[in-house]
Amino acid sequence: MNLFSKLFRSRDKPTDHLGGLSFLFGQTAAGKAVNERTAMQTTAVYACVRILAESIACLPLAVYRRWEGGKEIAYEHPLYFLLHDAPNPEMTSFVLRETLMTHLLLWGNAYAQILRDGRGKVLGLYPLLPDKMEVSRDSRTGEIYYTYTRSTEENPNFKDKGQIRLRKEDVLHIPGLGFDGLVGYSPIAMAKNAIGIALATEEYGAAFFKNGARPGGVLEHPGVLKDPSKLRESWHAVYGGTMNTGRIAVLEEGVKYQQIAIPPEEAQFLETRKFQIDEIARLYRVPPHMIGDLEKSSFNNIEQQSLEFVKYTLNPWVVRWEQSLQKALLTDKEQKKYFIRFKVDGLLRGDYKCRMEGYAIGRRNGWLSANDIRSLEDMNPIESEEGGDLYLINGSMMKLKDAGLFANKQAVNVSQSHGARSACALGTFSHTTCCPFSCVRGACFTDRSVGGENDET
Repeated sequence: MNLFSKLFRSRDKPTDHLGGLSFLFGQTAAGKAVNERTAMQTTAVYACVRILAESIACLPLAVYRRWEGGKEIAYEHPLYFLLHDAPNPEMTSFVLRETLMTHLLLWGNAYAQILRDGRGKVLGLYPLLPDKMEVSRDSRTGEIYYTYTRSTEENPNFKDKGQIRLRKEDVLHIPGLGFDGLVGYSPIAMAKNAIGIALATEEYGAAFFKNGARPGGVLEHPGVLKDPSKLRESWHAVYGGTMNTGRIAVLEEGVKYQQIAIPPEEAQFLETRKFQIDEIARLYRVPPHMIGDLEKSSFNNIEQQSLEFVKYTLNPWVVRWEQSLQKALLTDKEQKKYFIRFKVDGLLRGDYKCRMEGYAIGRRNGWLSANDIRSLEDMNPIESEEGGDLYLINGSMMKLKDAGLFANKQAVNVSQSHGARSACALGTFSHTTCCPFSCVRGACFTDRSVGGENDET
């Protein structure tokens, strides 16, 4: 087995070391060990993972049925209850999606066991830990299979401990960004050095304040000390730690204290911590204001940043989820009639004023009814008899092809009006019965419609 085959053999579980070189998880250049659990101790990583996981878990998820006029929610489909309410007796749909999304953001893969009956109907979904799963391909058939190493009681469906082989049909696999399209690599592993710096700065800050916010230094003695450790321990006992902050130091026998450590302000401690927060937010493509960094945010741009978060950050994850769920849970026959979708319209609605202005435009132009608007605002519909389902349009608008017909009709009506005036002048009509004009001081004014139009001269 050559170097490259060893490098990419265990794709879903990157190793700490390969040939003596640190590859993914493991020691970083900052000297801190980074894995999925130590990374969550960084507040920026925890905040990014939490907001993405909770956003996916909060979105309405349903099974839809296609029909000629559009789509409708398939309430009677067995998958609707599993995806919308409870995938198994132990957890809700929110908890399952939150857990799987957390796995996806930390390990780069999310796995769930699919329980089926004898006819292939899905009965339940149970999450599986990604660090215990290995994806392989059968050398004889070419089919992908999964090997799960069970050592704890996290899954009630497995009776035996050890390695358990699962078929492709029995596993819901949502892969993240990867090299081969089959499994994904962990974002934490790929950005371990950036996260390692964040952990190192936090540890430095903790140690600095533990020492009473005093940098380290050197005790100089004019003579030769027989026991330097005794002097150092006595100094720490009296002046070290937060409890001894502010105590006055008394130096004897010509001892001098000289500071040698770099103060935090000179080391740009705060700047470094802030930059690492931006780095981690960049890793997960989360706007800084959503994890508490409001330095570059204002009242005018926060809403736009939130909409961009839905469009450029959340939407790719949503599509990844939808396609994986359809592929794993729906049969080929069902996929022609049914599909699974998240509803993200609620996150794109904007503020109240913008929504009302948009509804008004749709109402005036005839593509929104009163009940359509009320449905988008989670309000009860109006009865059809009261006009709730009517589609109205502004009467001043017409088809482009009908614009010339109106002009031609006006010309015909004007011609008819002039003929009527001539007949009136010759006394052909009786003003009281037939003549469509009233003669006043030698002029004729329209009194009735001629040819269906009113005209006045």
